[in-house]
Amino acid sequence: MSAEILCIGTELLLGNITNGNARWIAEQLAALGIPHHRQLVVGDNRERLIAELQAAAQRCRVLITTGGLGPTPDDLTTEAIAAAFGAPLVEHPQVWAEIQARLAARGRPFAASNRRQAFLPEGAALLPNPTGTAPGMIWSPRPDFTILTFPGVPSEMRAMWEATAAPWLRAAGLAEGVFASRMLHFWGVGESNLAEQMADLLEGTNPTVAPYAGSGEVKLRITARAATAEAAVQLLEPVEAEIRARTGALCFGVDEASLASVLLEQLRSRGQTLAVAESCTGGGLGAALAAVPGASDVLLGGVIAYANSVKHGLLGVPAELLEAHGAVSDPVARAMAEGARRATGADWALAITGVAGPGGGSAEKPVGLVHIAVAGPAGCSSEGVRFGASRGRSWIQTLAAGEALNRLRLALLE
Repeated sequence: MSAEILCIGTELLLGNITNGNARWIAEQLAALGIPHHRQLVVGDNRERLIAELQAAAQRCRVLITTGGLGPTPDDLTTEAIAAAFGAPLVEHPQVWAEIQARLAARGRPFAASNRRQAFLPEGAALLPNPTGTAPGMIWSPRPDFTILTFPGVPSEMRAMWEATAAPWLRAAGLAEGVFASRMLHFWGVGESNLAEQMADLLEGTNPTVAPYAGSGEVKLRITARAATAEAAVQLLEPVEAEIRARTGALCFGVDEASLASVLLEQLRSRGQTLAVAESCTGGGLGAALAAVPGASDVLLGGVIAYANSVKHGLLGVPAELLEAHGAVSDPVARAMAEGARRATGADWALAITGVAGPGGGSAEKPVGLVHIAVAGPAGCSSEGVRFGASRGRSWIQTLAAGEALNRLRLALLE
């Protein structure tokens, strides 16, 4: 009953595009209870693609492909699938009519090459594409072997999966039970330390608990299987409660939550506002907040004060502070936060100043040293954090922004 994932495109092999489709499909298969044991990437080569298709037919029950469904000469997926199993290509006139209509609605001319997308192997069923021009197929060229094809565009692939593929897999009896999954997010604890705290839970079989590490954030995914969705969710509840009891405020959110979205909701519920002042993160903190829909009712604005002259001129950081302590210091971070709060009228302000590298560090102020200030109605505090230099500039900037968000989150909890 296993499945395999075959991603097609030379750009994937060259590393020009991150293969996020395989990761997303793997998660969907797991949620359906369909085991998968292999993921492959093949370039835009007809012979190699045919060989992989024929090999997969000997190993798995379901093969899911992404990529290669466009109108250009290097889009070879449909043709290669037909050739691999000796089937002729048959035109679907209604598909061609839909492609023309969709392109016309967008004001785009259509070429003869677009017509290639209306051809499928004889006997294949259409897998409709509600958002793009490239349809996929569901085809069983051999007994107990089915191919589902998707375009490489992630938004199109996901829409097709949810509308057609997932229901088909369930109806075909390939989904084993119903799975429910929940992702818990943590900040301020390492993956190994969290795993040690959850050692007994990580050994469970239903629900299962698995750790994942990110950029400063650690996650625990809880997955349960049962006969119904309601029963699966009920299995999740006590495990989540136990994890939260062990970790307390280290757990900041569930599923799609981010530090920024959680913090904004905290402030919104209190009727309070926020401003930011940034140096070494160069707008990363503000961008994380602004990425959350509805942020504008909490986030008033911010200042990217990279140069000392801007720190002084726009945020009112006293020149004597800059001269006495340097830009990377607690006194300057506090002055930046207070200046942002004063300039915008916000209830709270966050400020970040540090050495993101790779140059500019010293023995006293090494690369990776960042000072983070939180200013609020009761005053302002700042503390230096050493993130280290080994993982580079982007890592330091990402962690600094996350740490700032988390510090205000914790302050609001208190």
